[in-house]
Amino acid sequence: MADRHIENELIKAPKSRQLKVLPGNPFPLGSTFDGNGVNFAVFSENAEEVDLCLFKSEDDTEEYIKIKIEEVTHHVWHVYIPGLKPGQLYGYRVAGPYEPEKGHRFNPNKLLVDPYSRALAGDLKWDDALFGYEIGQEDGDLSFSESDSAPFIPKSIVIDGQFDWEDDKRPEIPYHDSIIYEAHVKGLTMTHPDIPEEIRGTYAALAHPVTIKYLTSLGITAIELMPVHQFVADRHLLEKGLTNYWGYNTLNFFAPDPRYSSSGHNGEQVTEFKNMVKELHKAGIEVILDVVYNHTAEGNHQGPTFSFKGFDNASYYRLTPEDQRYYMDYTGTGNTLNVQLPNVLALIMDSLRYWITEMHVDGFRFDLASTLARTLHETDNLGSFFNIIHQDPIISRVKLIAEPWDIGDEGYMVGKFPPGWAEWNDMFRDQIRDFWRGESVGISAFANRFTGSPDLYQGDYRRPTASVNFVTAHDGFTLHDLVSYNSKHNEANGEDNQDGADDNRSWNCGVEGETDDEAIILLRNKQKRNFLATMFLSQGVPMLVAGDELGRTQGGNNNSYCHDDEISWVSWEKADNQLLDFTRSLIRFCKEHPTFRRRRWFQGLPLHGSEAKDIMWFMPDGNQLTDEQWERSCAGAIGVYLDGKGIRCVNMDNERIVDDSFLLIFNNSDEAVDFVLPSEECGNEWEIVIDTDAGMIAESGDDFKPGEVLTVPASSIMVLKCPDAGIEKNTLS
Repeated sequence: MADRHIENELIKAPKSRQLKVLPGNPFPLGSTFDGNGVNFAVFSENAEEVDLCLFKSEDDTEEYIKIKIEEVTHHVWHVYIPGLKPGQLYGYRVAGPYEPEKGHRFNPNKLLVDPYSRALAGDLKWDDALFGYEIGQEDGDLSFSESDSAPFIPKSIVIDGQFDWEDDKRPEIPYHDSIIYEAHVKGLTMTHPDIPEEIRGTYAALAHPVTIKYLTSLGITAIELMPVHQFVADRHLLEKGLTNYWGYNTLNFFAPDPRYSSSGHNGEQVTEFKNMVKELHKAGIEVILDVVYNHTAEGNHQGPTFSFKGFDNASYYRLTPEDQRYYMDYTGTGNTLNVQLPNVLALIMDSLRYWITEMHVDGFRFDLASTLARTLHETDNLGSFFNIIHQDPIISRVKLIAEPWDIGDEGYMVGKFPPGWAEWNDMFRDQIRDFWRGESVGISAFANRFTGSPDLYQGDYRRPTASVNFVTAHDGFTLHDLVSYNSKHNEANGEDNQDGADDNRSWNCGVEGETDDEAIILLRNKQKRNFLATMFLSQGVPMLVAGDELGRTQGGNNNSYCHDDEISWVSWEKADNQLLDFTRSLIRFCKEHPTFRRRRWFQGLPLHGSEAKDIMWFMPDGNQLTDEQWERSCAGAIGVYLDGKGIRCVNMDNERIVDDSFLLIFNNSDEAVDFVLPSEECGNEWEIVIDTDAGMIAESGDDFKPGEVLTVPASSIMVLKCPDAGIEKNTLS
């Protein structure tokens, strides 16, 4: 395609209106409108020439203004253009050595997205021109492409960041009071009948009163959004009629994806996102973003050139030391960002600060966070990334949640992140799944998961809230499918279905898939309640996946990353309202009782003036577990007593926190178990308040005395309360 550019001249404008070009400033990076013009600044250490390209529209890519940037300060290329305004579309062309074996892939024929773009206009249109080399050439990526990629790449947009936040304040909900709801912007609202059709699946839909009313009635305190950074749908998926629905394929770390905008994609997506955050904050709901700083959408040596690869490949990615043509891949996507480099660290920190200060989000869940801890090959929980975050006065004060693994050796870091971090606890997921499907789980292992996983997190000043407890997540079976399928059913993905229950840790309760068998349906419903109750009653931070409370199914698909359709969307018309009512009541119950929201670890020590301890474990015969019994398999019933006087914390008024005492009985066997209630030291009167067999969360009205035998139905949980009313509150010394 012809390059009919006009040097430093307004498009199709008389020469009397030529652009004035000033040196500008190296900071801040990106495009910054100051009311009079726009400053452009971009990093490249090894470039030989950087051209700023200004476009009239996203479709008119043949005629544009190309400005050679002359000023370079500490590897930052910068220029200031008076008179430019928000809405201006732009990109860069960068020249330098094309020597892949030395890590350099400069190609000025490729229009590049500004790594610091606050918004992008237009969709990426896959074409061979997006690659820095000639597709199909014998030399592969060692060849050089002269095709212009401008018609196919989104354009960066200059935005005006002004917004009326109306004195917006972050809810700042402490971890021990947090209930996280993992959701997809589009999937949560796409089929909701009470949300206007024209905004379904967007930021505006999340801000709609119908959505907010639902979230508040459910009782969640934070919505954790799957990736909203602008991402790329993989070419091979689109060719199969699929797409990248989840969004773990980032193109830009500052720009909210316009696919979730109902108001436009020329910067309007930024305003719509901000309004969503503001409305959720008004309802007391925090916004946590799932962020993907471990890799980008540019793939490996055979991947396209969108941004980082073209600006300075060697200054952004981890390259193999022996041949820098290739990439080190700890993410399974072809590349890994090199957080050991100062400019990459700065990029990530600037992005995080931007989303906190300008977009007002309340925290982040870091995808494959172990990648960010890597030095050359090994992981290091005291790596530079964590040190910088720890001392940062802005980032360190929001919620930081790690997915504590990557695909490389030594990439499993559960329990190894620094103080101040919470972690997705996959050991909780796996062992609780095994417990309820009847697999061998030691009593000590179950006790550790229930009490906040002290074997993983106690020490280094970490608290039980370091554990984000989940049974399901976006990746894997839904809660309904977890109790309905033994094997994955991913035919729509073009995959086979060879993995079984051991891979998914699922149990179909006797029949694969949907069934009309009433007994199996009843068992499955009870198993769902068992999973939810175990998660919410355990110490730590519970995370509920959107739709699990409604009985959402993916038809046995355990990896719906490529389905932007009914497989992935929450189905509101098929909602299981009984399960929803149970979940609401369960969340409300846990909020009312600080016994289940402790900030400190159990000590297992007698309380003052009592033989009872803050926590005690019992066998069905009413006796406490012996040392030998701790190592047994947790098959059958196990009871745990939680003393409401043993919370050992004070509230913000320095008043001692006390609560009722509770006895929780877990029976994972397929037969009912007679359980002898503990002696008077634990309480003189018990009342059932949760029964997952009956689907009940309410006071039963029946009193039980110490020594009485309580029949606990098969595959169920019973929670009994011993009221501790009238306890005098006093301050702890």
